[in-house]
Amino acid sequence: MSGESPETTTPLLHRQLDGWRRRLATSLRSKAGVFSELSGAVGDLGTYIPIVLALTLVSHLDLSTTLIFTALYNIATGILFGTPMPVQPMKSIAAVAVSETPHLTVSQIAAAGICTASVLLFLGVTGLMSFLYRYLPLPVVRGVQLSQGLAFAFSAIKYIRYNQDFTTTTSTKTTDPRPWLGLDGLILALICLLFLILTTADGGGTRGNDTATDVLPTHRRKIENRLKILSSIPSALIVFILGVILCFIRDPSIFHDLKFGPSKFHVLKITWHDFKIGFFRGAVPQIPLSVLNSVIAVCKLSGDLFPGTELSATKVSVSVGLMNLVGCWFGAMPVCHGAGGLAGQYRFGGRSGLSVVFLGLGKLALGLLLGNSFVRILAGFPVGILGVLLLFAGIELAMASRDMNSKEESFVMLVCAAVSLTGSSAALGFVCGIVLYLVLKVREMDFSRFGKRAGESGGEDESLVSS
Repeated sequence: MSGESPETTTPLLHRQLDGWRRRLATSLRSKAGVFSELSGAVGDLGTYIPIVLALTLVSHLDLSTTLIFTALYNIATGILFGTPMPVQPMKSIAAVAVSETPHLTVSQIAAAGICTASVLLFLGVTGLMSFLYRYLPLPVVRGVQLSQGLAFAFSAIKYIRYNQDFTTTTSTKTTDPRPWLGLDGLILALICLLFLILTTADGGGTRGNDTATDVLPTHRRKIENRLKILSSIPSALIVFILGVILCFIRDPSIFHDLKFGPSKFHVLKITWHDFKIGFFRGAVPQIPLSVLNSVIAVCKLSGDLFPGTELSATKVSVSVGLMNLVGCWFGAMPVCHGAGGLAGQYRFGGRSGLSVVFLGLGKLALGLLLGNSFVRILAGFPVGILGVLLLFAGIELAMASRDMNSKEESFVMLVCAAVSLTGSSAALGFVCGIVLYLVLKVREMDFSRFGKRAGESGGEDESLVSS
């Protein structure tokens, strides 16, 4: 028997290795060119940078640990899902941590992330998340997506128009109107905005294919070729690199403040008191947002952007759970997948897992080389440019809701979005959308069938009595 063991196990091992090689080849195959994937990699930084910066400065989050862990998450999700699956901060926890008093400590932030992750892992493992995903009305999901996209767009406009103070809150706390001139002025932001519009247009890529352009008139063929060249420019990557260069021009002292090497890893000491505070203040408002936007909405959006490759709600839910159950114990920022991040990365060229793998490798290099001192660069990044990137991500997410086929569906979607925006709660908008959807379904029900059945059963009873 011992002699047969290598013969039986070796083919199995080879099959497993071949399976992983095929998965790597499929997930990391560039569908739009390497430069396009690189551009898509920075598509969700408009939300990532402000939140990470605020948590680092206000709550003393370990930036080095967060960069390293989120880098590993990016690489893993890029390989496993094969799409530009984003890794974003848990926004509700971050907002509570830095904008409410007393501020949450790092241990309480981690506890909130662990509690949220446990709930999502439970929903994923038990199949409840797939049940919710299968039976939730599409207009309600679209309403959540529309509200999130518009919220991003509104925040982006404030980033562009006004100076922001990310040291006290993750929300768009406006201070003074942004000056027209300067290295973070309105003119710079508008130039970047115009550049992105010219190069990306509506975000759909080129308008035709090579076969179609051969039969087009000469003038139309020239236009198509020009659009193809423009869409091949890694526009978001160029804008991001410009922002980094401007950081050093605005404040040359950054060069002297940079220190090489990551911070030391250590396991956080999280008490029961931290779990209690983290759960009630951080996890309770975050859980419905994660269920709706980080799992259900992102799976729906993946099917819209990549037809035939709709993500599994179970896998996405389990992914969020496992990421935080590992990283939060070391002080990494609580993270999730988000429809806004997926929309942003797709908008700027991300078409495969290679896009987020590039992003992960970049974060890993920064976390290992610069560690916590990288916060100096983040603090100096032009906020107007962040606003431009965030604006395109928000519009891309909002446009996913354009597939409503009837007035009733559009009505439910718009009410859900309006309540979500005015009430500042996706959960509240979701509940209102569900109630409205059910009321409209009851209104359309044919109650005459029940009357006929009651009459038929009554007639049968009378015939039995008479016999």
